[in-house]
Amino acid sequence: MTTAGAGKGPLKGVRVLDLTSVLMGPYTTQIFADLGADVIKVESPTGDTTRFLPPGPADDCSAMFMNVNRGKRSLVLDLKQPAARDALVRMASQADVFIHSMRAKAIARLGLAYADLKLANPNIIYANLYGYGRDGPYADYPAYDDIVQAASGIVDLQAALSGGEPTYLATVVADKVAGLTAAYAVIAALFDRERSECGQEIEVPMFETLASFSMVEHLCGAMFDPPIGPTGYARALSPERKPYRTRDGHIAVMIYNDRHWKNFFDAIGNPEWSQDPIFSSLRMRTQNISKVLGHLGAVLAQRTTAEWMELFEKAQCPAMPVRSIDDLIEDPHLASVGFWHHCETPDGSIRMPGVPVRFSETPGMAGRPGPRLGADSRDVLDEAGFSESEIEELLRPIEKDQAG
Repeated sequence: MTTAGAGKGPLKGVRVLDLTSVLMGPYTTQIFADLGADVIKVESPTGDTTRFLPPGPADDCSAMFMNVNRGKRSLVLDLKQPAARDALVRMASQADVFIHSMRAKAIARLGLAYADLKLANPNIIYANLYGYGRDGPYADYPAYDDIVQAASGIVDLQAALSGGEPTYLATVVADKVAGLTAAYAVIAALFDRERSECGQEIEVPMFETLASFSMVEHLCGAMFDPPIGPTGYARALSPERKPYRTRDGHIAVMIYNDRHWKNFFDAIGNPEWSQDPIFSSLRMRTQNISKVLGHLGAVLAQRTTAEWMELFEKAQCPAMPVRSIDDLIEDPHLASVGFWHHCETPDGSIRMPGVPVRFSETPGMAGRPGPRLGADSRDVLDEAGFSESEIEELLRPIEKDQAG
């Protein structure tokens, strides 16, 4: 029997019932599995939709699914059937965490709301992951990453850097930020339970989470009532804030504090530029950010990327060449720190990002790639104490349909 969560990770011994799908929730529970929890991915007979996103070694097992669901076990239940719903409640009585990504009304219709599971297990940590907080007027709106990027102001912020045209970030930032938020929220609740011996319900809405995320630096003058200035962090919104063109490519440079600027001016042989009022302090540089960055861009165009990297290393100024996603696969630093996790599977050799954080005593690890649909159903139900006849009753109709 293959059991996930058997490593030394700090969440070893924690059992998670995972009813999430797509990316936000599965990213949360990937973190739990990486850190040693036993994550049981409960899927409908049709499976998580990300199973079918190409590319992948099989139609129902995509690269994205295999990565974000690594280290988990797959249990298939048709929760529209009362016996399956009752079986899940029975399993919840033995679990530490129950996490789902359905809208509030949908999970309530299944009889799997917090009030239902709390009766079976008062100590359970119950996490709701959905688009919008259930007390607001958007509560029943469907939500995906693009929609929440637009609603949260991120898309409009991007317009400042793209000639006024609203654009999405080229990564599913809402899903992943909300997923990380859910991970720390559940872990915090588990920590509290150790002291209070009480479970609790958690709500992680994507919209509120990303609004909070974007307002960290962009609330600015509107933090005060009445406002003392506009919203928007000037440096981040300057159209001159971009990778700089060099003679043979592009480079990212962050000359930020007074020491950085002095070192830079000295390194290029123009120490007198420090006397220019727009470079004199962080406040003045921020107030004149487009002029400052535009001037820097003109200077950087005069040398090659390699020449600038050598100069910035000596001047102790933060800089890196612009790299592609493909470059990361062969990146020497990532290779030296063991970032990439390799394993052999029936589908061939697999490469996945490893666990990016390190624990001196309880190291996590990337588990096996995401499982085939229902691969662990019988083992999971057997461990939960279901009899052979009960397992047959739950799984035979599903397995018959899948075989047909």
